[in-house]
Amino acid sequence: MAMLPTGAKKDPISRACRLHDRALAAREQGKHKLGKRLCEQSLGILETALGARHPDVANVLNCLAAAEHDLANYLQAEKHFRRAANIMSRYRGDETLTRIRLQSLGGLANVYRVLGRHCKAETVFRQALAIGTERLGPNHLDIAFVLNGLAVLHKYQGRFGEAARHYRRALKIIERELGPEHLEAGVIYHNLGGLEHARGRFARGEAPARRSVEISSKMLGRNHPTVAADMAALGGILDGQGKYDESAPLYRHALRVFRKVYGPEHYEVAVNLNNLAAVYYARGRMGLAKRLYCRALAIKEKILGSDHIDVATTLNNLAVLSASTGDHDWAKALYKRCLTILERALGKNHPQTKACRQNYANLPKV
Repeated sequence: MAMLPTGAKKDPISRACRLHDRALAAREQGKHKLGKRLCEQSLGILETALGARHPDVANVLNCLAAAEHDLANYLQAEKHFRRAANIMSRYRGDETLTRIRLQSLGGLANVYRVLGRHCKAETVFRQALAIGTERLGPNHLDIAFVLNGLAVLHKYQGRFGEAARHYRRALKIIERELGPEHLEAGVIYHNLGGLEHARGRFARGEAPARRSVEISSKMLGRNHPTVAADMAALGGILDGQGKYDESAPLYRHALRVFRKVYGPEHYEVAVNLNNLAAVYYARGRMGLAKRLYCRALAIKEKILGSDHIDVATTLNNLAVLSASTGDHDWAKALYKRCLTILERALGKNHPQTKACRQNYANLPKV
């Protein structure tokens, strides 16, 4: 919480602070709906006591936006992060104010990335990086968080070398400031594994992915959604090496955790359905794989829209399965739709676009 005034308004503001603290604790425990409700209560008190454009209001808006993001309510998250960023653009001053502004900008940029608005995401990440470097210094902890977000964006854009440099710089800052066993270090290891997965270098990604699971499970326990996400990421890297006997239990465990925490139609549920379908496909269980892919596709389309890049991933996988079972007409339609999304979002020369185009070209000419 930012600086608080004293006097007649002390009691309601103190209550708002307690609600905000409880909201942060609830999110750390994976109780995102509770965290959202507590943030909304805190926000209402602060807006009445301090006005709608106070830094403390922006601070709570950041927490509320993060809770909405956790719940895959991305448009609501965008609205709250943007409002917080607009409030903080009026303020210049100490480290606390700058950090609230960076959280707003970094959160907004990350939402833009999730929604597939990559150019806007990079613009806002660069703005946050410039402001943070100028006012906090190049090695401040919050710079590491911005670098991590920018690296994730570059991974999705196929700019793998830039992503790797940002991750390594972020990890160096985090390990120096927080220690090598901190959860934030585990986040970077998770992302380094994901980068190697995206590059198709699965064996090289296994060590950082296992490191992320080691750190998060030690701190949070196996049934926390952060640990489940780390396990699912490790599963993808194991799949790339054909280690399906090890990856399948990881996906099933993650799926149970995500359904319990988020409900049946969350983004993380869709991702794990997609990944588990790939395992069943590799094992020749085509009917089950098809059902899981279709369920993952329906959830992604509901949450993200029909033209999102993550929808294209499942379209491609479902097309591969359809082609392998002889349903070439459906595979052709799926590939065409996938290519349209990828070419618009990533361009014709991105590795994902090229892979989908090659899959389409491999269909029998009928």
